[in-house]
Amino acid sequence: MLRSISSTVLLLMFVLLSSLPAGAASFPEFTQLVENASPAVVNITATKQQTQNDQLEGNNREDVPEFFRRFFENSPDRRQPRPAAGSGFIISSDGYILTNNHVVEGADEIVVALSDRREREAKLIGSDPASDLALLKIDATDLPIVRLGSSQALKVGEWVVAIGSPFGFELSVTAGIVSAKGRSLPDENGNYVPFIQTDVAINPGNSGGPLFNLEGKVVGINSQIFTRSGGFMGLSFAIPIDVAMEVVEQLKEKGFVSRGWLGVLIQRVDRDLAESFGLDRATGALITQVLADSPAEKGGLKEGDIILKFNGKAIDLSSDLPHIVGRTKAESTVDVEIVRNGKPETLPVMIGLLPDREERYGRVNGIPTQNRWGLIVEDVPTQLRQHLSIEQGVVVSRVVAGPAQEAGMRRGDVVTDIDGEKIRDVNTFVAKLRELPANVPVPVRVVRNGNPEFLAIKIVE
Repeated sequence: MLRSISSTVLLLMFVLLSSLPAGAASFPEFTQLVENASPAVVNITATKQQTQNDQLEGNNREDVPEFFRRFFENSPDRRQPRPAAGSGFIISSDGYILTNNHVVEGADEIVVALSDRREREAKLIGSDPASDLALLKIDATDLPIVRLGSSQALKVGEWVVAIGSPFGFELSVTAGIVSAKGRSLPDENGNYVPFIQTDVAINPGNSGGPLFNLEGKVVGINSQIFTRSGGFMGLSFAIPIDVAMEVVEQLKEKGFVSRGWLGVLIQRVDRDLAESFGLDRATGALITQVLADSPAEKGGLKEGDIILKFNGKAIDLSSDLPHIVGRTKAESTVDVEIVRNGKPETLPVMIGLLPDREERYGRVNGIPTQNRWGLIVEDVPTQLRQHLSIEQGVVVSRVVAGPAQEAGMRRGDVVTDIDGEKIRDVNTFVAKLRELPANVPVPVRVVRNGNPEFLAIKIVE
């Protein structure tokens, strides 16, 4: 009797397993993939300069609220070498290597460790902060290379594998599935990258490493994680390889990346907004501001327009628009399909060139600003205003080479007055800088860590 029951149970299990889709009865095998692909994965050490402020921030980082962490960096005080580690992968046998921009940004020396333990100093061919990508070159030949796949063909639920150096542990392998595609993240880089979201375990040091599909082809570059603890929490984000290779071609050709620019600020269309604008569903990108002298203004776009299609591509989510515009060639004319006052319209718009954030201009809240001081600033967020008990000013989000850096300006400083004139916002800051005379030092009042002080800054032209 027991033998009969056991036979019946075994038969039922066999039938159930046989009825499952192919591959569902067992987990995928990764060993051959790792063996074939890992020789082309490298470890990257970038030696940067560290400041006393950076050391203090590192020692007390957990004491600083998350919102304010980015405001306490990049002091020009005493500088000491600081190694930063990441990952990368070889895309051509003559030594071209792809990694994240944040791994090598500001580095004085970049060293690449190959899988066979050889080390080579790398040259930075070009970088693109907007996509968080950097292209390196080492002096070597006949190197193993990765095979490139298509992120466009990648499907949600598909198995993927990451190889990298988390916490310095070389050639570590983790696996998971694609959780979502086309994700936009709430930061400056997220605007131009439709990230691949996965549940692959990614930790510090994995940055810049490849994300493989089960065919052993690279479909993404591991870039960011969502975390409240500093470690992996099940949300990892990779740059699609299709986007990355478009960037690589421009970096090889000219060392920087050009993007299309429309010149609008947008927001998501929710159900209530869709109903109020006469749409049958929540879709498109609602224009909240058209920037002066922008391609959008010249093309006739207005606040309140909802963009439904751009150059023939549907805009289901507002976050789709920056990705598509950024990949559009400047000076090309495209059709923009909108809804205005409940009626559909199509406008031809000539796309402009996104101003260069790193060199002459900064883009602050969508507004180009003349960078005579070497500063990129933005309006002070409400939370920071309350924290510092101030009513006006602009916060320094980045300090690049220039007079302000030489005078001691730091990221996180809030500029409240220039030469005795109150600075209310970005617009008054820009206007004041344009009228300042050259070669004459002017007093600048800043609030630093809650304490006011003055700096003397001179524009040399």
